[in-house]
Amino acid sequence: MAKITLKGNPFKTVGKLPKVGKKAPKFSLIGADLSKSKLKDFAGSKVVLNVFPSLDTDTCAASVRKFNEEAGKLENTKVLCISRDLPFAQARFCGAEGLENVITLSDFAKGKFGKAYGLTIENGPLANLHSRAIIIIDEKGDVIYTEQVPEIVDEPNYEAALKAL
Repeated sequence: MAKITLKGNPFKTVGKLPKVGKKAPKFSLIGADLSKSKLKDFAGSKVVLNVFPSLDTDTCAASVRKFNEEAGKLENTKVLCISRDLPFAQARFCGAEGLENVITLSDFAKGKFGKAYGLTIENGPLANLHSRAIIIIDEKGDVIYTEQVPEIVDEPNYEAALKAL
């Protein structure tokens, strides 16, 4: 379990992030058009998983905006922004913000992605949502970078994540 905080109050996740050097766990998530997206759909590309509790928070929205800005500059890289928000809400946010360089995916139905990646918050007011984390997967499906953001209201270390690419 990872220990994280929300404004200094401690909480736990159900597990730990996948280990660097290991294969990324498979996943199936729901896109804005309600189609399923799986990890294997992105084979051959580097994949940035920008995971967060909800687009309805300033920090989460800022991370999607920042990665949208950077994604346009990245070669052979897909940026997936993942939360338990409904796909409609994700699509509405990106449409209103004019964000076209990231792919939003939802784990709303059963939260299997969050459990497989050790991201589901176990207790507290955000229980069952995902913690804030960055996971980068290379073209072969291996995890090459992870960051579990220890304080939920803080943004991830964009510079370190982008450098890992």
